[in-house]
Amino acid sequence: MTSDQRFGPNRRVTLPGPLALDGGATLSPVEIGYETYGTLEADGANTILVTHALTGDQHLASPHPITGKPGWWARMVGPGKPIDTDRFFVVCANVIGSCMGSSGPGSLAPDGQPFAMRFPVITIRDMVRAQALLLDHLGIATLHAVVGGSMGGMQALSWAATFPERVRAAVIIASTARHSAQNIAFHEVGRQAIMADPNWRNGAYYADGVSPAAGLAVARMAAHITYLSESGLTEKFGRRLQAREAKTFGFDADFQVESYLRHQGLSFSDRFDANSYLYITRAMDYFDLSEEHGGMLANAFRGSRTRFCLVSFDTDWLYPTSESRSVVHALNASGAPASFVELSAPFGHDSFLLDVPALDRVVAGFLCPEC
Repeated sequence: MTSDQRFGPNRRVTLPGPLALDGGATLSPVEIGYETYGTLEADGANTILVTHALTGDQHLASPHPITGKPGWWARMVGPGKPIDTDRFFVVCANVIGSCMGSSGPGSLAPDGQPFAMRFPVITIRDMVRAQALLLDHLGIATLHAVVGGSMGGMQALSWAATFPERVRAAVIIASTARHSAQNIAFHEVGRQAIMADPNWRNGAYYADGVSPAAGLAVARMAAHITYLSESGLTEKFGRRLQAREAKTFGFDADFQVESYLRHQGLSFSDRFDANSYLYITRAMDYFDLSEEHGGMLANAFRGSRTRFCLVSFDTDWLYPTSESRSVVHALNASGAPASFVELSAPFGHDSFLLDVPALDRVVAGFLCPEC
């Protein structure tokens, strides 16, 4: 590991900006929490940017400072792993709008108080522009690849469309070029659950530390269902009861699946900010790469020299294979080099985070075909 103080785990930088946002506002300064792994080559050409999903963060392959759990993609990133830190210099940055060190609604505004709902609404492209500022700070002009799943895949697509000259390759896993009405609907249920919590108080809950945890937990429960497959839920839980021999004929968590969802909701509210959830889900709902390029998705990649690899999963109903195929068709129409594979896995949308050896092989082979 290089001794450069910019590199390593648990890093945070304040960049002067200004960062012009799609909504018309500007952000200045711009704070970014990030981590790096591996050794940067002199020309920076061995850099891989890994972009995280909605509830992820920069703790890619290191223990999470709040939960103590391993990094969210520790199985994928590290020495000798598919994203090999013996070969590549890996950067993962917390997106702006989030709550793990990057500028977001919990950050202090110029008046010394948290922005809360005064924070400007952001887009996926705004997140990417902020990451570009970070790479400039790190002295990295060109990426060997950008790799992301789910919302991370949206960022990877946006990187290739916004900064094509900086991206040699892009891996987009279980993602989409725009949110469907169903995606938006699920997010709106979550947002309304947060805003209906009496502790939300129009987002101004930071002073006394009493947050809308109940509303955020319900939002997480609803979203978590979309990350799983029906067959996976049936196999894992079925209709089995939770620590009891018979139904209670009440509204406790009689079923194991109920108890599981409640646990997911409560544990999430311990590590995530409710306002950040509002902002990031809104950014995902606004994402429409074709809209940004005259209504034709192929225009986003026309003339691109970036190599693309798209991966979908057969049990993912949140971003089904048809969404990836639409992107591949646009890439083909634009003349951009693209490969695509649908993998079989029982885990639904969350398959990109779990043990799917075929995904390991695809990612490793695409990132380092000569290895």
